[in-house]
Amino acid sequence: MVGGISGWQLLILLLIVVLVFGTKRLRNIGSDLGGAVKGFRKGMEEEGKDSPEQLAADPEARSTAADPTQDNEPARRPPGSDV
Repeated sequence: MVGGISGWQLLILLLIVVLVFGTKRLRNIGSDLGGAVKGFRKGMEEEGKDSPEQLAADPEARSTAADPTQDNEPARRPPGSDV
C-alpha cells in the first residue's frame, strides 16, 4: 500500500496509462526522462568541480579558473555598437 492506494488500484491505473499512451510512447518518455536526469547529474558534477575547496587544493585548477585570458570566445560587443 502506497499513500492509501492498494496494489490493485495501481495495476488498474498502469493498465489505463498503457492503453492511453501505448508502450512505444511510454518507452520514449522513459528514455527522455532518463537522459534528462543523466544530464542534470553531469551538470551538477561539473558545477562541483569548481568549488572553492577544490580550487584551494588543486593549484592547476585555480590558475585556469582565475585566468580570464583562457576564454576562447571573442569579446562580444553590445547591440548597436557597430564598428
